[in-house]
Amino acid sequence: MVKRIIEVTINGERQTLAVEPFRTLLDVLRTEAGLTGTKKGCDVGDCGACTVIMNGQPVNACLVLGVEADGAVLETVEGLATVTEAGLKLHPLQTSFLKYGAAQCGFCTPGILMAAKALLDQNPRPSEAEVRVAIAGNICRCTGFAKIVAAILNTEIEVGSRQI
Repeated sequence: MVKRIIEVTINGERQTLAVEPFRTLLDVLRTEAGLTGTKKGCDVGDCGACTVIMNGQPVNACLVLGVEADGAVLETVEGLATVTEAGLKLHPLQTSFLKYGAAQCGFCTPGILMAAKALLDQNPRPSEAEVRVAIAGNICRCTGFAKIVAAILNTEIEVGSRQI
């Protein structure tokens, strides 16, 4: 099979990848880009474990062909934390998930974090109902979602120069 060359920006880094036209974005991220934080769960769009942000919107990476991402800006769970001179700095969502015990086994956590980030990027102060709608496509079998919702609602986000 002839591979197609695509150019994507993943977590702020421009990359050129050679992908087979039938491969999903999920497989391209995990194999060609080496980013294994995005999990393969159901592989049919039902569980949300593979949620990434594509051009500002959450998508199930198992439902998007890699070639469809040509020219896209992608964010994966690996892009949440940043490396500083002082060490690793977690994203406020990650800090909140730790504080509220929202991560259990961790398999669903990357997808939920990305769905929550997409919501908070557009609405830094969502209602509980808005949080539940935003993560409705993500299945977690370890929790009843109460801690996850609490963690998202209590994430301290910087908007402009103020923290909310």
